[in-house]
Amino acid sequence: MASQGDDGPLVGRTGTLADIQSNLRNVGPGGTAAVFLTGESGVGKSRLLRETADALRGRDFAVLFGTCLDIGDASPLHPVLQALRRHDSAPATTADDAGALLDRVSRDLRAIAGDQRLLLVLDDLQWADRSTRQLLLYLLAGLGDVRVSVLAAIRAEALHGTHPLRRVLAELRRLRSVRVVDLAPLNQEQTRELVGAIVDGEVAGEDAERVYKRSGGNPFVVEELARDLRDGRVELSDTLREIFLARIDELPPNAHAVVNALAAGVEPVEHAVLSRVVRLAEDELLEAIRAAVAYRFVIGDGEGYRLRHRLVAEVLEQEVLPAEATALHRRYAEALEAGPDEADHARLAHHWQRAGLPSRALPSVIAAARSAEGMYGFAEAHRHWTLALRLTGEDADDRTELLRHAAESAHQCGEHVLALARLEELAGRKDAPTECELHLRRARYLAAAGRSETAEQEYELALRSPDCTPQLRGTAAAFLAELLLHLGRYGDANQHARDALELAAINGSTADLVRASAALGFSAAFREDPDAGLAVIRHAVEIAERSGHPEDLGVAYLHLAELLTGPLNSIEEGVLVARRGADRLASRGVGRTYQTRLLAIAGNGLFRIGQWAEADAVLAEAMRHRPSGADAVELLLARSRLWVGFGELDNARRDLDAVATLLAGGGARHVLPMLTLRSGLAMWQKEHAVARAAVQRGLTETRSDDLVLLGVLAWHGLRAEAEAHADGAQVDPGALRRLKTVVTRLEAGANAAAPEVRAVLDGYFFLCAAELSRVEDRQDPEPWARAAAIWDRREQPYPAAYSRLRHAEVALSRRARRTTAVAGLRQAYVTAIAMGARPLANEIKSVAQRFRVALAEDADTVPMAPPEPDPGDELAVLTGREREVLAAVAEGLTNREIGELLFISERTVGVHLGHIFDKLQVRTRVQASRVYLTAA
Repeated sequence: MASQGDDGPLVGRTGTLADIQSNLRNVGPGGTAAVFLTGESGVGKSRLLRETADALRGRDFAVLFGTCLDIGDASPLHPVLQALRRHDSAPATTADDAGALLDRVSRDLRAIAGDQRLLLVLDDLQWADRSTRQLLLYLLAGLGDVRVSVLAAIRAEALHGTHPLRRVLAELRRLRSVRVVDLAPLNQEQTRELVGAIVDGEVAGEDAERVYKRSGGNPFVVEELARDLRDGRVELSDTLREIFLARIDELPPNAHAVVNALAAGVEPVEHAVLSRVVRLAEDELLEAIRAAVAYRFVIGDGEGYRLRHRLVAEVLEQEVLPAEATALHRRYAEALEAGPDEADHARLAHHWQRAGLPSRALPSVIAAARSAEGMYGFAEAHRHWTLALRLTGEDADDRTELLRHAAESAHQCGEHVLALARLEELAGRKDAPTECELHLRRARYLAAAGRSETAEQEYELALRSPDCTPQLRGTAAAFLAELLLHLGRYGDANQHARDALELAAINGSTADLVRASAALGFSAAFREDPDAGLAVIRHAVEIAERSGHPEDLGVAYLHLAELLTGPLNSIEEGVLVARRGADRLASRGVGRTYQTRLLAIAGNGLFRIGQWAEADAVLAEAMRHRPSGADAVELLLARSRLWVGFGELDNARRDLDAVATLLAGGGARHVLPMLTLRSGLAMWQKEHAVARAAVQRGLTETRSDDLVLLGVLAWHGLRAEAEAHADGAQVDPGALRRLKTVVTRLEAGANAAAPEVRAVLDGYFFLCAAELSRVEDRQDPEPWARAAAIWDRREQPYPAAYSRLRHAEVALSRRARRTTAVAGLRQAYVTAIAMGARPLANEIKSVAQRFRVALAEDADTVPMAPPEPDPGDELAVLTGREREVLAAVAEGLTNREIGELLFISERTVGVHLGHIFDKLQVRTRVQASRVYLTAA
């Protein structure tokens, strides 16, 4: 399977390559050494042979390279003589006996080596003729008086039965200087790295996982599939198909039957089930399985048998006749039903359906769906309920019940639009649920889809429905309280939460109790008493932990984390709570919903405390869940905030456009952050009118009483006017007047807020006052100094650094307290660089250049004499961070491991590697490592 023409990067083999070279140098008493690489076809043996030969050629080694052919003993010593001919030597090919021939070939090899060691590289040694095998024994035993190291590759699937090379390897293993290395496939992380390198960009997690499952980590297959992915090809390439078909054809007939059966099965396939499907005598079946394992098609463990590459199943699916496939699936279904244990309903449903018997599949499909729900496997349950709907007709008696489950499971796994469609079909049936239940479900699905205003109307309709029972009324009140929190209407949320708790105390569910308690605690903590409110939410978390239901856990952890990272400013504790909640929910089927939102909250918290690289990694992890609706909005807003901070403005604009599309009547806790980010993005791009319009829209449209969100928005509005004024653009008097009014109203409202909330608001009030001084040309550094101090106390470095920048700008322009101003500017610059805040860092550098302040050695401000580079240092072109990354690459670490070591994201590591490759003019990690090790 090897291909030299289009080699991908060498991934996961750096350590193996170093070990091979070390072993080839580590000779035994006879002056010889050998490394035999074994492994399945395509695992990378030939690539390692070439890389090793290239690395050692000219470094005290003379290299000969030959390849064995599958022609038996027809051409004695073929690979060795081929290697000699390639070296332009005239090999001695005739002799009176075998001993004389070996002696003459040894003399030729000695002559080529001269004063160097000889490296004899032999590929496909499993096809070696008898004379070549004898020569290896002769040379490695030291009888040829040649200082030789042998590197050979052997296809492991060929060494079955009584293959003669097995005896040769058994003899050679006794020598201390001989190593046999079994080359394993790539693991999942290495596969992802290789796919990313070939695609030359970010690869979706599910795409990388699919390649890994299909390829089994075989590098050749991974590269072929990655190229298909890069080029947009869906069908399996002819190259791979022909390779696998050729290998399958080599199987003995019974082993072929085993592989065929496993290709149709749901892995792992237990031995008892396989024996009923294949229908061979036990001895014959075991022999067939053993052969399939020896040919590297099948692997087995305590759970059963699996195909080494799922790609084999794809190939065979198109080779097997439809009637054969139907018969196989029927035998599987009958085998599963005949087993002594309870049948695996998911497998049973699969096989009956593939056998063309949907009526026999339906009971198993429904059982599998209920089983998945019991284990919180909502995505699996949704798949089964959807299949059950397809297997039943419109007039079936149980279709209404199936629609109930299908709608709810779609909602639970994040398919909110589909849930609404299923609900509308359900509402149109004669035996539909009650009016109250339909309104309640529709409201829940609308809220999850991000359509908050419509959802509020549906909750109100549910509460007014004449058929609304006390229990449904309590549920509706609890959900409405939670929605009002999202809308930023904490007073209304508080009242509905109290109503819900009264009803839940009589005949409500645990879910209603948790949801109402969380909403009540949040609103109370924000409006009245943080300690009492926190106690209520923590009690809700305790109830949810006892319940164990993912929705209860999600609701409780979500509100606790939001409260801590937001208005109460206990950010580090809030991040810990969010991560703990995400970990608790990781295996409970709500990855696309609650887990995603908790990770978004953690990302926002990390952003606020300046740990942007870690926030980037957390949000990237959350994005792999591919959320939808309100969950996607939360995540996109968090990522947009990070993009704006990093200066990746096109990415930020794209994400904010996506948020705007998803927000059809969204709540204040989504709309106001979106408009704030729109304004911040526009300011960095000098689009003052756009920035102003975003803020004014937020102030006009919102009904929120969330003072913190409004304070942030007001600061951005005043900052937008200040930036316009600084750039010589016109300030909008009407907008400025409205902003002053809003700030005055917020200050009045803040007097009644909880002390912790007031402390956060004070930071924004100082920023507002300071921005106003810029607009009015008062050149007063004091508001900026107070703002920096308060944000330092809040431990939020970004607004603190921004405040120091503006303080220094004003102080330096007034030529007052230059030393303090310069120190503050330098501190702001260090903070911006540490976070990766490029726009802020550039703004700081601009101010420093204007006032001729030297910030640091790597800042382009006042010219500073750089140290002279060492002309002999190949790594002089690299920055310090790039050297650190390259050193880790040379140690064989993956991008993820490097990121963990250096506390940066995988994406950042990839960017550094791209710069390193460009600067060193190399193409692969191996080449870059070679440059580093040589320089070191």
